[in-house]
Amino acid sequence: MPVTEAGAAGDTAGREGLLRRTAHLEIPFPGAVSPAVGKARLHTLRWLGEFGLLTGEAALEEYDALRLERAMARFYPRAADEDLMLATDVNGWFFVFDDRLDGPSGRRPHDVTRLVDRLVRVMDGRRPPSGVPADPLVESFRDLWHRVNEGMPPVWRDRFRGHWHGYLLAHHREALNRSGARLPTVEEFLAARRHTIGIQPCLDLAERCGRYTLPSGLHGGRPLREMRRITDDVAIFVNDIVSLDKELAAGDVNNTVVLLRHGTGRPLPDCVREIGAAANGRVARFRELAARLPGLLEAAGVPRRTRAHVEDYVDGMRNVMRGNLDWSLESGRYDEAGVAAVSGGRLRPWARPPEAGGPEHEAGAAAGAGTADTVRT
Repeated sequence: MPVTEAGAAGDTAGREGLLRRTAHLEIPFPGAVSPAVGKARLHTLRWLGEFGLLTGEAALEEYDALRLERAMARFYPRAADEDLMLATDVNGWFFVFDDRLDGPSGRRPHDVTRLVDRLVRVMDGRRPPSGVPADPLVESFRDLWHRVNEGMPPVWRDRFRGHWHGYLLAHHREALNRSGARLPTVEEFLAARRHTIGIQPCLDLAERCGRYTLPSGLHGGRPLREMRRITDDVAIFVNDIVSLDKELAAGDVNNTVVLLRHGTGRPLPDCVREIGAAANGRVARFRELAARLPGLLEAAGVPRRTRAHVEDYVDGMRNVMRGNLDWSLESGRYDEAGVAAVSGGRLRPWARPPEAGGPEHEAGAAAGAGTADTVRT
C-alpha cells in the first residue's frame, strides 16, 4: 500500500521534523502541570505492575519513557492527588489497549470485536464469557470501572458509559481500515476517530476532578456540544501530525495526514500543512464560542454556581488541547526512539495479548510490582 513505502516521510522524519511539523500549530492556551505528577507516576507504575500489564524491568523502563503521567498532569493541573492518580491509571490502561491494537490483532476485526465485547460486559456488570482465559487488560479495566464510577451521580455515569461505549465500538471500524482494500476519506475516518481518540471520557474526568456534574441540557446543548467536537478534532489533528513517523513506520493507515495523502496524491508536507490549518481553524472557532458563552449563560438565567462549573469545563477543554500538544513534544512516544520501538514489526512489550506473551504474562503481579520502586525518579 502506498502509505507504507520506505522514505515516505521525507524531510518530516526525526525530532527536527516533529518540531517543524508542529511549529505552525496555533493553540494559544496557557499550559500547567500538576505538582502531584511524580506521585501519580509512581502510583500508576505500581498499578500496571500489579495487574500484569507491565512485567519486567525493560518493559517498565520503556513505558516510563513515554511520560504518560505528564499528559494527565497537564489535562487536570488542579486535580486532587487521588483524582490525578486515578486519571493516570485510566490513561495508562488506554495506551496499553491502544498499543495492543497496533499489533496483528488490531488488523483482525473479529479479534477486536471479541475483546471489545469482554470490556462492554464489564461496563454492563455482566459476567465474563465462560471458558475464556483471564486477560490482565480486562481485569484491570474492571478495577478502573468500579473506581471511576464510585460515588458519581447516575447522569454522569450514564454519560461516561456512553462515551466509553462509543470509544470501544469504534475500534472495529479502525480494524477494518487496517485490513480492508478501501481506505476511508478523511471525513469518513473522523466519524469513528472522534470516538477512538478518547477525548470525551477525558472531559468526563474533568467533571469528576472538579466535583461537579453539568446538567444534561447544558452538556448536550449548544455551544458546548460544538466545543466538545472541536476539542476532539484538534486532539486528532495534533496527534496525527506528531505521530506521523510512528504510523508510517508501523504501516498504520489510521491517520488523517496519511489518508489525505492517499486520497489526493499530494506531497506529505502539503498534507501536514492542511491538517495543521484545520486544527488552527477549529481553535479559532473554539475561542469565538468561549468568548460568547458567559453572556449566553447569564441571559438564559443559568445559576452563578453552574456558570462557574461550565467555565471550569471549558477550561478543561483548553487544557486537553494545549496539554496534548505539550505532552506530545516531551514524550518519548513520537521521537526517534519511539518510532524505532514500532518499526520492522516490533511490538511494545505490553502490546502482546496473553496467549502470545509467554511466561512473562503469567508472572503478572509479582514481576511488575517488584520493579515499580526501582524506576528512576
